[in-house]
Amino acid sequence: MADYYDVLGIDRGADAAQIKSAYRRLALKYHPDRNPGDHEAEERFKSINEAYAVLSDEEKRSRYDRFGTADESATFSGDIFDIFASVFGGGMAGARPRQRGHAGEDLEAHLTVTLEQAREGETVEVELDRYAACERCHGDRADPDGNGKQTCPTCRGAGQVRAQAQSFFGTVVTTRACPQCHGLGEIVTDPCTACSGLGRKETREPVEVKLPRGIDGGYRLRVAGAGNAGVDGGPPGDLYLFIEMAPHEHFRRDGDDLTFDLHMGLAQAALGSSFEVPTMDGPEIIDLAPGTQPGTEVRLRGKGMPRLRQIGHGDQVVRVVVDVPRKLSSKARELLHAYAEETGEEIFERETLLSRVKHLFGARRKGKADGEADAEGPHPG
Repeated sequence: MADYYDVLGIDRGADAAQIKSAYRRLALKYHPDRNPGDHEAEERFKSINEAYAVLSDEEKRSRYDRFGTADESATFSGDIFDIFASVFGGGMAGARPRQRGHAGEDLEAHLTVTLEQAREGETVEVELDRYAACERCHGDRADPDGNGKQTCPTCRGAGQVRAQAQSFFGTVVTTRACPQCHGLGEIVTDPCTACSGLGRKETREPVEVKLPRGIDGGYRLRVAGAGNAGVDGGPPGDLYLFIEMAPHEHFRRDGDDLTFDLHMGLAQAALGSSFEVPTMDGPEIIDLAPGTQPGTEVRLRGKGMPRLRQIGHGDQVVRVVVDVPRKLSSKARELLHAYAEETGEEIFERETLLSRVKHLFGARRKGKADGEADAEGPHPG
């Protein structure tokens, strides 16, 4: 264990003023708030507070000078920030004042949005069951016509109580929330008649949410302050929305791109044609060349979704789907046979099951008839 005098950088004969001055200088230098993420500075800050806790107390310092420890068996325990606050005052930067009230809880919900809402970044409403601040006491819990609140007699307004116990390692001091005021430092003498002293009431109300342009399914949005209301001046919680995309009648989304399936017939694909296709900005005409193959893709630049928190848009991909007719009129069949003959395509039409059954039974009948004729012929001699 390091020597406490060396930790504070003072002589063994230093007086109380010199000890305090050395502590103030070092505590400010190595305070965790001034050295975020610096583990070495954090450990140094703890050592500085431990040294000051002993050397600033005459009895502990005397015992330390004689035996090399502040107690025969105990080592320092307690909240190092309490020591810091006692030297610099509760209002000094870096001290940890007790937070007023209880913060409201965070809430979660699912929100289904349309492609149009996501593309435009619209403001949508979400119906939400939540706790809102009581309209009568405004979350204070005390009735406005009553005597208000009084300082908690158990913790005397501190919101915390301490317990001290002896263990194998020495004296252990623990701090916990006051059981009477639950850490608030005050108790309500006359509860609000509207909310029974709870400070809030359950309600169902709409919450407006501004969607970022280009938002997609799978994202989570945080709406600050839209959770449950706090109590006794505590801040409200937040609302977390899990975004889901509603299916669209025309388009499939793939990131920033949109895909549209353009269905056409055999003749249109073979001869080429012009088509009107829908886009998010209105219909647009595209021309397809003769001999367009199934699966051909035409890309309409900038007709997709806005890039989330970026400049520009994705594209719209028009994908060609050639529909093969399942039923043909006799005229259409005749024309397709003529086309096949012209192009040299061989058409093998397989017999139907019914025709094959008829053919089988016909062959059997014929064979039987031939056998009977042989049996009825004249005998030789």
